[in-house]
Amino acid sequence: MTISLSAASLPVFMTALRNLDHCLDKAVANAQARKFDVDVLVSARLAPDMLPFAAQIRIACDAAKLGAARLGGLEAPKFADDETTMAQLKARIAKTLEWLATVPPSAIDGQEDKDITFPVGREATRTMKGQAYLLHWVLPNVFFHVTTAYALLRHNGVDLGKIDYLAGAGAAA
Repeated sequence: MTISLSAASLPVFMTALRNLDHCLDKAVANAQARKFDVDVLVSARLAPDMLPFAAQIRIACDAAKLGAARLGGLEAPKFADDETTMAQLKARIAKTLEWLATVPPSAIDGQEDKDITFPVGREATRTMKGQAYLLHWVLPNVFFHVTTAYALLRHNGVDLGKIDYLAGAGAAA
């Protein structure tokens, strides 16, 4: 049995982003319980030379929406990249999820051999076939940034576990 590109992408992106949103909810609750401003986490880093928490959220969202758009030959929405609060980051996740829900699976399916050229860094590009692009670039990129955001929250004392990452709000069910 084969799996379609849409089945390997859209629900995976949406689950990862919903679970990420759940982790942000837990960060807000943790900040309230510990009586600190949750927005201090927006600039958190694990190392001085890494991108901050806000960038991890932005890139996770962008990797998902741009991956789907490039696979499907669609126009992805553009966001300003100016979020400075946890509420704004949650709104970005919500906007990304809303857009992903509009992507027709038929636009992505059958694009396994489509050449996809995409930016790598500020000046370079790379071209990959659709299936390789999804499996070896987009999915790892989404998971890298979602995992890094999770690690930043966990490092800062948010009570998160593997089940939050894997099941999100469904963990309690």
